[in-house]
Amino acid sequence: MRLARLLRPRTVVSAHCDLPCGVYDPAQARIEAESIKAVCEKYQANDDAEFRTRALIIKEQRAELVKHHLWVLWTDYFKPPHFEKYPELHTLFNEATKLAGAGGAKGSADPAVADQLLAKIEQISKIFWETKQS
Repeated sequence: MRLARLLRPRTVVSAHCDLPCGVYDPAQARIEAESIKAVCEKYQANDDAEFRTRALIIKEQRAELVKHHLWVLWTDYFKPPHFEKYPELHTLFNEATKLAGAGGAKGSADPAVADQLLAKIEQISKIFWETKQS
């Protein structure tokens, strides 16, 4: 009992990986969103049913990765002072994750939806890099 108390961590931390590395970059979400757009374009240009099925599966996997990378930025990187300085951040993240979700890129094979997602990620990225300058 006493040994367990001694070995218990004194500080609890959280991060986007198993080690709080402090490395964050919206480029991870952007790359996955670019992949979504490319897959949508290939899907639209191909009539092969098997190819299209594979494309949809890959697109949905990439959409989940976009959501993951955005959530990591939203919940782990950005802090209250960022949200005070950039009050639009919550709305941007909400809109971007919805554009990656079932009502957006995950549920659509339209490259225009991927373009909308990329535009939101670009807005988030701009703010992210501004916070890195201060």
